[in-house]
Amino acid sequence: MPQELSIEEYIARQPQYDKARRIMHPLLRALVPAFCKVEVAGLENVPRHGPTCLMINHVSYLDPIAVTAAVSFRHTISLSKAENFNIPVAGWFLRRWGHYPIQRGQYDRRALLQTIELLKSGQLVLMAPEGTRHPGGMQAAKVGLAYVASKANAVIVPAAICGAEDWRQRLKGLRRAYAKVVFGKPFRFRSDGRKRVSRDALAQMITQAMYQLALAIPDEYAYLRGHYSDIEKARTDRIEFVDAPVACSLSALP
Repeated sequence: MPQELSIEEYIARQPQYDKARRIMHPLLRALVPAFCKVEVAGLENVPRHGPTCLMINHVSYLDPIAVTAAVSFRHTISLSKAENFNIPVAGWFLRRWGHYPIQRGQYDRRALLQTIELLKSGQLVLMAPEGTRHPGGMQAAKVGLAYVASKANAVIVPAAICGAEDWRQRLKGLRRAYAKVVFGKPFRFRSDGRKRVSRDALAQMITQAMYQLALAIPDEYAYLRGHYSDIEKARTDRIEFVDAPVACSLSALP
C-alpha cells in the first residue's frame, strides 16, 4: 500500500500500479457519465508525457474523479487526505490506483518528497494548492505546489473545476451531477537556475500560478475565483509558458 512503502519503494512500484490503472481508468471513464456529466475544454494543453502537475481549484469531492476521467491519454495520480484510505470502498480504489496520502493541517514532508519523486519520474500528479474544498470561491493557496513543481522542473497545467458545487443536491434529486473542467495554458516556474528558492519567491510563484487558474475559470463562474477575483493583478514574471503537444479534442464525456 502507498502509505506503507518507503518513497523509493513506492516509485519503483509505479509499473505495477500502471497495470491496474490501465484496467481501472477505462472503467472509470465509462462509469462517470452515469452519474456526472463532464464537459471538457482545453485538453490540448495537457502534455502527453513528462513531469506534469494539474493544479485545481477544489470545490467538491467529484473534482479528482472528473479530472481523472477527462484526461483519457494519461493516468492522473492524486494526493488524498489520509482518512480517505480508511473508507472501505474508496480506500480500496485509492490503494489499487496508487494514490497517496497527505496529512492535512500539518507540514507533511513525506508527501512533498513523494510528489517531487513522482514528478521526476515523469508522472501526471493532481494537486489542490488550497489544501481543502472551497465551493464558494478560491482561497489563498499554500506554497507546496510551487515548491515541488520547481524542484522537479514540472509543467503546471491549471485545471479549473466549475459547476460541481451542487453535485449532492443533483444526485438527491435523481439528476446527474455536472462538472466543467477547463485546462488553461501550461507553464513552468522560473527559478533563474537557483537550486534553492526562497519562501518569498515561492509565495510569488504560487500567487501567479493561482491567477492563471483564475483566468481559466469562465466568466460565467467568476465567483469561483474568490481570493483571485481581481485578474488585473495577474503577473507572469515568475512563470514561463510552454507549448504542450496536441493531445486530442474532447468536448464532453458521453
